Amino acid sequence: MSATTPQAASAPATLARRIIQQGRYETTTMLRNGEQLTLMVVMPLLALVALSVTPLLDGMGASRVDIATPGVLALCAMSTAFTGQGIATGFDRRYGVLRFLSTTPLGRGGLIAGKVLAVLAALVIQVAIVSAVAGFLGWHPTVAGILLGIPLLVLGTIAFTALGLLIAGTVRPEATLAITNLCWILFGALGGIVLPAARFSSTLDGIVSWLPSGALGQAMRDALLLGQVNVFAVVVLLGWALLASLAAVRWFKWS
Repeated sequence: MSATTPQAASAPATLARRIIQQGRYETTTMLRNGEQLTLMVVMPLLALVALSVTPLLDGMGASRVDIATPGVLALCAMSTAFTGQGIATGFDRRYGVLRFLSTTPLGRGGLIAGKVLAVLAALVIQVAIVSAVAGFLGWHPTVAGILLGIPLLVLGTIAFTALGLLIAGTVRPEATLAITNLCWILFGALGGIVLPAARFSSTLDGIVSWLPSGALGQAMRDALLLGQVNVFAVVVLLGWALLASLAAVRWFKWS
């Protein structure tokens, strides 16, 4: 019994190291990809600057940059977790990378965990860059808002990662590319993630509040602007994360 105990104890540690190594590899791959880097950093920064220097957010009870920054941070999560990871996974699936890695000691669960770890690592970099630029533009968040915003971003990242993997694992890579990019545009423009949907119409606001984009955007704005937890938005995000995860487990095809 005592002879096998060290081996059993080392197994979780070995798997953890493999997951960390896979996460490091995935993160490096994303950061070296010019298209991914544009989607992850350049586009959110352009949105932040544009919203901060134009009058689109005037009359909403706070400065332009204070209103824009929570939504842009939410956009970062969607860009990396949904669009970026979805496209990368879709093409990995086409070229047999997923099938190969799923047969290694890393396993399917370890591969997915590595992808989630990579998304979170990339998000940390995005948040640091966007926050620095926003601070230069005059953003001054409260400590309470930051403490509330961090877990909300993580929850949103989980929900969008599950959605990205669901699409990448069920349709062809070309379709994944089209669907994720189209959703990124629609969610970014009208989905309530960057701009409050109420800015356009109350009817649209009622619809968008049920979308993961609208829920994450509004939750981030309430946290960073008001220091409050939007319970409805959190429940919506939890629902999307759970349903998308279950659907991905059920229908994801590795090849």
